[in-house]
Amino acid sequence: MPLTLPWLDPEDPQAPFPDLRRALREPNGLLAFGGDLSPARLVRAYRNGIFPWYSAGQPILWWSPDPRAVLFPERLHISRSLHKTLRRGVFRVTLDRAFDAVVEACAEPRPQQEGTWITSGMRAAYGRLHRLGIAHSAEAWHDGELVGGLYGVALGRVFFGESMFSRCTDASKVAFCHLVGTLRAWGYGLIDAQIPSPHLARLGVETLPRNEFLALLERWCALPGRPAPWRLEAGSTPGGAL
Repeated sequence: MPLTLPWLDPEDPQAPFPDLRRALREPNGLLAFGGDLSPARLVRAYRNGIFPWYSAGQPILWWSPDPRAVLFPERLHISRSLHKTLRRGVFRVTLDRAFDAVVEACAEPRPQQEGTWITSGMRAAYGRLHRLGIAHSAEAWHDGELVGGLYGVALGRVFFGESMFSRCTDASKVAFCHLVGTLRAWGYGLIDAQIPSPHLARLGVETLPRNEFLALLERWCALPGRPAPWRLEAGSTPGGAL
């Protein structure tokens, strides 16, 4: 029987997404295709536990995997070696200082990887969200050069992580730890990491059934978030469990 997916009309950003129970099991979470990357559609997608992920030459693909990878800010795990790096202050960390540069760096092909899923359309879309105060970045600097960072979307008190990059050992991890410490200080309750990986698990990321993840979105997205631009919270520390 041929595989069929619901199609989203790109002319109607308010068209509803399909019921998440229609998402495929293989590939895990594939829900629909088509539509556009307008701010309205992206906000509705994230609010409902859906995100875009596709390669150049493909239509926009929309996903909601089950289970979902998440980090509760208070459960951040920092290894002993990373603790040492944080204490030494090797990197200077900022928020929302170089969003476009972070996205561009995240879009660079990785070793053993052909191309990138962060297409020019994706870069432009998240740039628009950043200018609207919805997308944010964390940057790690060394000797005045951008050497690591990450970006994502914030709705209410949920941060939806999108991608990270590192040009120096631990640079992206240090930026992430400072971001998590600041989000914890602001009362944020959840960080969405989308898809589990060994790298994320070492930072304390765990998995939840999709229905539990959606229930947490209902709770935390309803609360007021932090206005843009973001800055590191004075006195907040990126502490975590060893």
